[in-house]
Amino acid sequence: MKRMAGLSALALIISSTSGCGWIWGPEGYFRDRGSDYLEAQQTAPMQLPPDVSTAKRLDPLLPIPRNVADDTAKGEYVVPRPQPLSAGADASAYSLQKSGDSRSILAQNPPAEAWPVAVQFFQDNGFRLDEQRPQTGEFTTTWQRSDELSAAMAKRLSAAGVSTDSEIRARVRVEPGVQRNTSEIYVVTAERPAGSTADVAFTNRSVNTGLDAALVDDMLASMSRISEKGGSVSMLASRDFDTPSRVSLNVDGSGNPVLNVGSDLDRAWSSVGRALEQGEWRVEDINRSLGLYYINLAEKAEKKDDKPGFFSSLFGSAPNKEEVEARAERYQVRLSKVGDSVQVTVEKNINTVAPADVARKVLTVIQDNLG
Repeated sequence: MKRMAGLSALALIISSTSGCGWIWGPEGYFRDRGSDYLEAQQTAPMQLPPDVSTAKRLDPLLPIPRNVADDTAKGEYVVPRPQPLSAGADASAYSLQKSGDSRSILAQNPPAEAWPVAVQFFQDNGFRLDEQRPQTGEFTTTWQRSDELSAAMAKRLSAAGVSTDSEIRARVRVEPGVQRNTSEIYVVTAERPAGSTADVAFTNRSVNTGLDAALVDDMLASMSRISEKGGSVSMLASRDFDTPSRVSLNVDGSGNPVLNVGSDLDRAWSSVGRALEQGEWRVEDINRSLGLYYINLAEKAEKKDDKPGFFSSLFGSAPNKEEVEARAERYQVRLSKVGDSVQVTVEKNINTVAPADVARKVLTVIQDNLG
């Protein structure tokens, strides 16, 4: 310890004296090397031995960008200040998602707000609605020829390859997004010869990708315009979209508490997530593909408006990671499709069910917060 203190004092004395350019100066040992790359020279590409017949292409790991490299630049480089972001960038609440040939719309608002905007787009373009089910986030249009629609839409459909001798209909699904208070909007169309009475069923995946893409693109533009003017909210969708049709707390054959929440898995996932958010425990993570919510009963729910007080942040009274881990009581809430219903259970892990009293306590809170 004394030796380190002595070395530190010696370094301080040396740095405070004149003529120490050999340490800190441009040629010193501790000089600033931040601009050394400006003097770097590009070497010849690596060559493989001539007896190697086939080899994977070797690309440079750190190529010099051609559009910014300047061989004449000398001296210290000054980093330019970033340009201010445009005020209108990403201002829309709607964006396009692509997955292979299919397209969908991601809305930064819940289904209750996205639903009326989607309906308005189709009605404004001359589509007649056949069936509306806001409780499941789905509506369909009737069979129509393109000349029965608006002139702009008819032109758009013609460019997508829809003949005037054909009839089309569309099915629109507004589903809860992976993140809370977001929505995903999907469009699938069906086509048949004009005058036909055949009941062509909708497919789960797009068949006419050009037609579906045209509708999605136009709907995205329309939704963005409506969003800028201020949209409306469907009270029916808001009240019923993710509220299960029936909720009951029972026990399974082994005596473990089970909560039954309707029959639609998407609605159940959304409603249980909302119920957990309104609860008293923290949701640490989710896995929608496995139907799991990960909760910690030892931590209170995180509220968006909760901020640490002045003295709390000053003296560091918030628990550290070690303290949180030491007192953690982690469980997972699982949603499973069983027959014609969705069951909610509580587990300690994938191989162990939670104690009956803990499971009943969690499921009771979820049940109370539904509706």
